[in-house]
Amino acid sequence: MKTTNDRRVVVADDHQMFRQGLVRLLETAGYEVVGEAEDGHQLVRLARQLKPALAIVDYSMPLLNGIDSACDIHRKSPGTKVVLLTMYDDDECVIDALQAGIRGFVLKSQAASDLLTALKEVGRGSVYLSPGISDAVVKAYASRGDNKRKVLSDRERQVLQLIAEGHTTKDIAKLLFISVKTTESHRGRIMQRLGMHKVANLVRYAIRTGMIKA
Repeated sequence: MKTTNDRRVVVADDHQMFRQGLVRLLETAGYEVVGEAEDGHQLVRLARQLKPALAIVDYSMPLLNGIDSACDIHRKSPGTKVVLLTMYDDDECVIDALQAGIRGFVLKSQAASDLLTALKEVGRGSVYLSPGISDAVVKAYASRGDNKRKVLSDRERQVLQLIAEGHTTKDIAKLLFISVKTTESHRGRIMQRLGMHKVANLVRYAIRTGMIKA
């Protein structure tokens, strides 16, 4: 089956078997999977190189989670529309995804047909949320607008995730191409803004918000 450019897809999930299942589903539905990623950094590189029409992204990925990956993708491949796959349906997760410019929000607990519906809707310019996401969440997002600042900046969220994954300060600096001193400054601001002073608390926060898996 021939595919058009608007059906070129990159798939990102750190579980190989789940990712392979997605690839089979997509190819059967007529999509062309042009790349696979197992962490957020690899996903962003593929999006920049391949410029796919769509990226199907797991929220809880190593190194860079799905929401922060989407922010980078929009800067480096603005034509790529992101659909987020997640087990989390709490209000903050949905609102964060919408604020990051994510066009589709699909719960992993939903049927595979839900993902295909999301891709179809997103492909023609609509925003898709899985059934079960309350209208109240969408209204909260609309009322919040762009004036509501996030507690943490995009960079601080990236540093927080890497801290929670157990990376050292030197490792984080290398991964993010920043200095050790800058990394330490980010770490201090994160703890101050979240009101947390121990790494264990940061880890629990990252798990609670779905940034990393327990």
